[in-house]
Amino acid sequence: MSLTPEVLAAKGEVVARLGGFDISFAPDEELWFTIDGVEKPRQVGSDGAGGAFVLLPPRNVLYVSSEGRAGIIAESFEAFVQLVIARPYWLDILKFSAGGDLSEMRRAADALEATLDDEDGVNEAREEIREALDLSEPCDPVGALYEAVAASDAIVRATDGSPFTTLFNRFSIDKNPMLRNAAA
Repeated sequence: MSLTPEVLAAKGEVVARLGGFDISFAPDEELWFTIDGVEKPRQVGSDGAGGAFVLLPPRNVLYVSSEGRAGIIAESFEAFVQLVIARPYWLDILKFSAGGDLSEMRRAADALEATLDDEDGVNEAREEIREALDLSEPCDPVGALYEAVAASDAIVRATDGSPFTTLFNRFSIDKNPMLRNAAA
């Protein structure tokens, strides 16, 4: 059986271990964005920064940030959960992607992984979550994230009609002393 938002919601203790991801099926208020060609977007979650996760037909997961950036981040809900488990700092990987450069994203992922406070605890939590959800470890979560965002064709607009920009940001870890040192 594939992982769906409903299956994940039924495993509340696992959702709690996913950190900043809150699963929800009915947003409390009207959505603050529209998606061209999607009449009723299905928001399946949010994050602590005000971003929304939307399940698009047929299966893609779209992330809409509160800062005006949006893009498809996974080919399916299951791939999305695998990404969150493997690289909980996935949004930072995109922030330090140097405009969508896969090698920069890999460098950022390595540096971000090196800065984890309790690597043993994080790895233990990853294994427990994967076991509870019967998921395998993805072979290349950074590559899959890159492919999803690069191929993203969803056009997301603010309520005033202005389009959101890509999730790829222009920063590099070289501009961040902590990440630059972690990568060294």
